[in-house]
Amino acid sequence: MSAMPALAVPALRSDEVPRDRVRLVAIARAGDGDVVRVEPFAALPGLLRAGDLVIVNDAATLPASLSGIRFGAGDHRTRTEHRPPPPPLSAGDRVRVGAIDARVISVDGRRVELAAEVAGDALWQALYASGRPVQYAHRTERLPLWSVQTAYAARPWAVEMPSAGRPLTWDLLLALRRAGVAIASLTHAAGLSSTGDAALDRALPWPERYDIPARTADAIAHARTTGGRVIAIGTTVVRALEASGAAAGEGVAALRLAERYRPRVVDGLVSGLHAPGESHFDLLSAFAPRARLETALALAAAHGLSAHELGDACLIL
Repeated sequence: MSAMPALAVPALRSDEVPRDRVRLVAIARAGDGDVVRVEPFAALPGLLRAGDLVIVNDAATLPASLSGIRFGAGDHRTRTEHRPPPPPLSAGDRVRVGAIDARVISVDGRRVELAAEVAGDALWQALYASGRPVQYAHRTERLPLWSVQTAYAARPWAVEMPSAGRPLTWDLLLALRRAGVAIASLTHAAGLSSTGDAALDRALPWPERYDIPARTADAIAHARTTGGRVIAIGTTVVRALEASGAAAGEGVAALRLAERYRPRVVDGLVSGLHAPGESHFDLLSAFAPRARLETALALAAAHGLSAHELGDACLIL
């Protein structure tokens, strides 16, 4: 029997959505009834149940975009894939990015590994003095650093905002608690969601470090014993929990999740909207059948939802 052809998924918008206007495509992992529908993100407490455990990534977003000498012409208004390649660099070369002098360690196309020549407080001061948050080509004005932080941001570990948690305001977190939903956190160093280089993007996400507190591991164990579900807010939370097996401690998540992977820790996921061919869509495929995800994307497009990093979201349960 031949495989069912994939649905033609309409293009979604790609603009920024104010965090208090984010909408949610609710996707049931199984069943034949109302398996896909659009809700306001504020409806999340009613979509979960008492005893569930929501886990957020509390990494604060770094000012990780730095202007570099020798790194080619253009700015954030031109998509990376439309810009000329940077001038040739070799291991041992010295460059300046923002206020930081650095030495080239390795080069892989547009991916250049650098070692800063300052460390400690001097490095942090130089980064915050001259860096900006990662910018997006659709915006005419630059994003300020405060606008790409979650309400619960803590340690500055993230290159880009762990954006699935962006619409989780304090009011909504309180509503979750009032609904009997527990909340815990971990820290995961969210990396770039896209480089603009097709070959590099196929390898995303790269290995990223995480830190899972003992209290979060205990909360997961408690939810398991009482019948609660573990709901990850963002794919970074999924990677940290699945790579660690929900054990407390620090580590590096090198695990790549795809359609054939069966999650061992996470029961449900809140994420952005991702199209087939993106690495994050492969991760979503571990939680729901591809055809159902494509149906959800078609519904999202019909309702005018945005697939941008700062756009709308989906919930898979």
